[in-house]
Amino acid sequence: MSGSEEEDRSLLVVYATETGNAQDAADYIARQCRRIAFQCRVVNIDSFSLPDLLSEPIVIFVVSTTGSGIEPRSMTPLWTSLLRGDLPSDAFEDLYFSVFGLGDTAYEKFCWAAKKLSRRLESIGGTEFYERGEGDEQHRLGIDGALQPWTEGLIKRLLELVPLPPGLTIQPVQAVPLPRVKVKETSQTALEHSADPLKSDLQYHKAIVKKNERITDPEWYQDVRHFELDFRDNIQYSPGDVAVIHPVALESDVESFLITMGWQNVADEPFEIEQALYDQSLPDHLPPITTLRILFTRFLDFNSVPKRSFFQYLRYFTSDEREQEKLDEFLSPEGSDELYDYCYRVRRTIHEVLTEFRNVKIPKDYIFDVFPPLRPREFSIASSIKVHPHQIHLCIAMVKYRTKLKIPRKGVCTSYLSILKPGDTLLVGVRKGLLRLPGKNDTPVIFVGPGTGIAPMRSAIEQRVANGCHANTLYFGCRSASKDQHYASEWQDYATKQLLTYRTAFSRDGAEGEPRVYVQDLIRRDSERIWDLVGRHKAWVLVSGSSNKMPAAVKDSIAYAMETHGGLSANEAKEYVRLMVKEGRLIEECWS
Repeated sequence: MSGSEEEDRSLLVVYATETGNAQDAADYIARQCRRIAFQCRVVNIDSFSLPDLLSEPIVIFVVSTTGSGIEPRSMTPLWTSLLRGDLPSDAFEDLYFSVFGLGDTAYEKFCWAAKKLSRRLESIGGTEFYERGEGDEQHRLGIDGALQPWTEGLIKRLLELVPLPPGLTIQPVQAVPLPRVKVKETSQTALEHSADPLKSDLQYHKAIVKKNERITDPEWYQDVRHFELDFRDNIQYSPGDVAVIHPVALESDVESFLITMGWQNVADEPFEIEQALYDQSLPDHLPPITTLRILFTRFLDFNSVPKRSFFQYLRYFTSDEREQEKLDEFLSPEGSDELYDYCYRVRRTIHEVLTEFRNVKIPKDYIFDVFPPLRPREFSIASSIKVHPHQIHLCIAMVKYRTKLKIPRKGVCTSYLSILKPGDTLLVGVRKGLLRLPGKNDTPVIFVGPGTGIAPMRSAIEQRVANGCHANTLYFGCRSASKDQHYASEWQDYATKQLLTYRTAFSRDGAEGEPRVYVQDLIRRDSERIWDLVGRHKAWVLVSGSSNKMPAAVKDSIAYAMETHGGLSANEAKEYVRLMVKEGRLIEECWS
């Protein structure tokens, strides 16, 4: 490496994410690099361009993967620039980089975006100074299972690459890091005059709840809701786009948490927030003046399962010997099994942990370090703006389950949405989704949307029908025809009018002992028709729903049709499906 000592000790961490996990990982990496006296910056990849990359000596990329091995939407502009054919092979000869990927082995293409980025940067001259890391959500410790050991190796390599100058020392892990903010008491008047950044964000629009109705049978185990939201603004969106909603924690849950923390008497005292460390992020749309009650209602999450770094902060802030001993055990390499059994296996929440570690006293300055942000949630839009102007429809399953501790759990955002009544208001953003429709109206489209994966399919089918497109096939799957067949009357009406071929798989309605039937099984049964649509008429295939085994099984069923009726070999059929993905004729938007 070349340049001055000060320049050599600067480091950039760039994150690309859909869910926020990559941002948390980037913060963690930067925090550890600061321990060895690096000057770190953390930036979102959407604020980063190709010329920016050319001017950085050391860059660490933290990249999640979406859909079928696709980069996060925020990464697309930079990725497109990196793929330019006119970039010389030595364009990045001065760049030292490393990549950490976030993924889930439940998906077919694990950490694919990180792998592609690593290969591309090397091909245009970049030096990968430390091997790529791959975090797996399926690991028993989640992403931390790979992130923490990878970061330890990264620190050692950085010290080899850029040794500590004389007079500087490595900050020990046991030392309390500096807080990312400073807080200062202020007046109630200042709070009342403080602007809410979310309300002034032009990307968000005021919605009025028109309808919030359950569409599954009242006795059914799963509560799925149909929402209709009215807007005065002239909102615009396309089929496949998503609605962005900031969750609000239930008042009773917030009050219970504040009591646990001993903050109930100071919960409404206003204070001003000043960012102290710019290599650490803060929640989106955070107001400059706030209170603890507001923060834990809208911005900080106490209901999620904590990361390992949370327990490190508890260790900093307890003086109780028994708690220190237990936390030391959790944080030791040999204590990972006990931490897993205590927290991750049973999905114990931050609030529940803090009810047991009662002697932990968290200073206000550290609340953004200890508690993760309460991030906005994204829901596929289930309507066409052409059919429902000034409206957005949503199809959302209310998150409710029991842990291995037999404790009932509820999703923060779906709990908030479930109690909305007609006339209530909320702010909603719109973001581009992964799904899209073919440019030509006469191109056949096969929609595969089991469960709440039906949401974007409803948007797309409404749009296609409104445009006069009749070559639509929908494969819908659920458990019971009478209990959870979402929007059944609409699909049957379209089918009667010959605007849609409607194929259904009800996995729990068969006779006892008979094999269960899923959407992929129907596609295999319809293989001759699938070959005609996909092979002869170049149909598109859109898939939405749970990642699990469904998307891969759907592709296998399409390959079976190509092989059985298209005269292709098994390998040729798989290659045909792979090319469909590459060409954008087969698009997935699935989640784990």
